[in-house]
Amino acid sequence: MPNNFARSFSLEATRPSAAEITALGAILAPGTPVYLTAVPTMDTRELVTAAAGLRKAGFEPVAHIAARRLASAGQLQELIKGLRGDADMRRLLVIGGDVDASGPLADALAVIQKGRLREAGIEEIGIGAYPEGHSRIEAGRLEAALDEKIATASTQGLRVHIISQFSFSPERIFAWLTQLRACGITKPVKIGMAGPTSMPALFRYAKRCGVNASLRGLISGAAAGLIGQVAGNVGPGRIIETLAAAGDLGDAAPHYFSFGGVVETARYACEASAGRLAAGRAMAQPN
Repeated sequence: MPNNFARSFSLEATRPSAAEITALGAILAPGTPVYLTAVPTMDTRELVTAAAGLRKAGFEPVAHIAARRLASAGQLQELIKGLRGDADMRRLLVIGGDVDASGPLADALAVIQKGRLREAGIEEIGIGAYPEGHSRIEAGRLEAALDEKIATASTQGLRVHIISQFSFSPERIFAWLTQLRACGITKPVKIGMAGPTSMPALFRYAKRCGVNASLRGLISGAAAGLIGQVAGNVGPGRIIETLAAAGDLGDAAPHYFSFGGVVETARYACEASAGRLAAGRAMAQPN
């Protein structure tokens, strides 16, 4: 039976090759949003080429724009010009970027305020959120910044959706999303999840991305014998099942981080959408 929560998913790709894009064309439905991760060593030409390849394959490419990696507002305009011209890109994910500020765009809000995105042809932006908090930003500031970014983008005529950092805890995700809705934020939410990935890789990404609470849960689960697929790949099955059964979450859907490869992630996402996930592929979680 199709899983309504998992049906309208998006996923991330890191430097997708032409062969991977071709493979995705045989797996994903036309129009699926595919986000292009902000890789520090990826230059503008490579990003535009990947975006154009995804558009030609029938997908909706969405580039990450990392504010603190931009040398100037002019560089941002040139990047958007290339993405619009070659890939007909209409959506961006605007993030700060995990580096110290050195240019005039100190954070995602500065890009929204100064980037003239609507004028450049961008119609919608994604903004980041953190169910487990952020190691460098206090909770109150995170909430205020989210409100400010939504208000600023909306004033400029941009549609807005929210993309959360990935978490391994369905309980924490549910609590965060419930609080978000209780605060009156009704924007679409794409809930970050780690796609099928080996357990050692999950540990690495959890540490790197600061999802410490989830990491502690994974460690506890491993110690309790809950994680039995260390040699294979595991996916966010329990998160999907929990949120699918949670009732009305507003406009919410999975957003898969392709740590285990974009083609494997796409296959998994389609299986989840169709309600065909095997129980053994659900990620074990402690309560």
